[in-house]
Amino acid sequence: MAELTFQTISFQDKEDNVEVSILKYFSTLIPKEELLSISEFKITSPHSIEFIKISQEKAQKKFSYLLEKYLEHLKTKLTGNKAIYIHQNSGIPLIGNPAFGIVYRNSSIIEIKPVTSCNLDCIYCSVGEGLSSTKTDYVIEKDYLVEELNNLIEFVSEPVEIHIGVQGEPFFYGALDELLEDLQQNPKIYRISIDTNGTLLSKEKIDFYTKITKLQINFSLDAMDEEVAKTMAGTKNYKLKHILDMIRYSSEKGLQMVVAPVLVSGYNEKEMEKIIQFIKTLPNKPILGIQNFLPYKTGRNPASVKSWPEFFKLLQELEKKYDMNLRLKAEDFNVKKTIELPKPFSINDEVLAIIKCPDRFPRTTIAVAEGRMISISELEFKKEKKDKQVKIKILRDKHNIFSGKICS
Repeated sequence: MAELTFQTISFQDKEDNVEVSILKYFSTLIPKEELLSISEFKITSPHSIEFIKISQEKAQKKFSYLLEKYLEHLKTKLTGNKAIYIHQNSGIPLIGNPAFGIVYRNSSIIEIKPVTSCNLDCIYCSVGEGLSSTKTDYVIEKDYLVEELNNLIEFVSEPVEIHIGVQGEPFFYGALDELLEDLQQNPKIYRISIDTNGTLLSKEKIDFYTKITKLQINFSLDAMDEEVAKTMAGTKNYKLKHILDMIRYSSEKGLQMVVAPVLVSGYNEKEMEKIIQFIKTLPNKPILGIQNFLPYKTGRNPASVKSWPEFFKLLQELEKKYDMNLRLKAEDFNVKKTIELPKPFSINDEVLAIIKCPDRFPRTTIAVAEGRMISISELEFKKEKKDKQVKIKILRDKHNIFSGKICS
């Protein structure tokens, strides 16, 4: 008899299949007949499966093979979109792509992106993420992310801030609490900042986060009027009262916070004063950083851009009226330039790379070479091409984020 127990994998009976969930929000189905080919089995707890007539070693080996096979069909539970699980043995490095993994822009702020996907559909989202998205999603094994991040921090060799700013909602990551605990323990990390819409927070979670003393939570809050807030969030299910309660409770608990509304012309200009008034009622006032909406090629662009002179004039008027600093600069966050990470290849280099998985957008594919991901444009991923070698011409190399095209 063999019992396999997992921390980040759970099992649920689904008629002719067993649903296997990875990090809570991603799942695949394994036919029961495939599991029976290993041995008679039963689910003994949400995180354990028992095989009756087989040794522990054989069960582990055969189940690992089966799981890897059906991870090809992994989906995001929220949207049904295809998902990719990036782990130690996936052969996919964590540097090279702006959508997931680790992004290092030669500054004391290192971005980590352990997950994609979002439970809102914000009208101004710069990457078009959310409930209506059909993009490929990614979720990264926590230990793999921490190991690779620690290696980079050792290279940088000076204190850093880790910014968890994902293409989506970071609290959608099933191992976030454990990740924060690991980051808290690293003496070379002086701050951990995280962007959130606040919808998945609870008082219990906030109580836990008071133990993460390096944590700064950056809340998005775009309106104080419920209907305007729902419009901005792109969903009628947005619960403004819950968000305000979470911000207020976080303030009462003394968490470091930034509240960062996005001003979108024609939608929420009148909400800025209401947000300021709300902030001034909080016991431990967070930093307030009003952002000007900017259009992006990959984003939703519902409005014209307010000119910078006009935007700064508005901020100046609000600062004077409410005696409050609203114009934030890099110096406010102690951002410093740091050592540059060497690039294994540069623009116009021709590189031999191995095809690994789909990229986020249609007709783009991720390939791997020399410890970096490369996004290949105009190449649709096909399963039969996985692990095949291709020659790529590099078109972008800034900050070790690489893109290219197949050499003709």
